[in-house]
Order: sequence, then structure tokens, then C-alpha cells
Amino acid sequence: MIKKQKDKPAQTISIDDTEHKVADLTSEQISCINHIQDLDRKINSSQFNLDQLNFGRQAFANALNKSLEEVANA
Repeated sequence: MIKKQKDKPAQTISIDDTEHKVADLTSEQISCINHIQDLDRKINSSQFNLDQLNFGRQAFANALNKSLEEVANA
């Protein structure tokens, strides 16, 4: 959604495939951009943590099932 362009002389930002000069943005618009970028980082981090938690939970469930099978087969 938002991409900063660093390879151009005037700093620009791409929002929904439209380029905007950062110098032309209001402080409120820049603040919104900063919040969006921070929230994107938090969402990505939360998704990463959720993936780890789900994987760990599944590993413990698998270990429990294996243990129960071993007891039943003994």
C-alpha cells in the first residue's frame, strides 16, 4: 500500500500506486503514514508470533497423541 522511494532526488511515497512528494504532504498525512507503517510492522510481528504459537501447540498435541498411543499399545 505505502512504499517509500529512495532512489529519486525528491523523496516520494507511493500510496495505492500513486506517487506523492513527501514535501507536499501535510503533517497529519505524514502522521497517518507513520501510524500505518507502525501498525503494519505490529501486524507482521503478531502474525509471526501466532504462527509460532500454533506450531508449538500442534507439536504438543502431536506429542500427547503419540504418548497416548504408546500407552494404549503397551
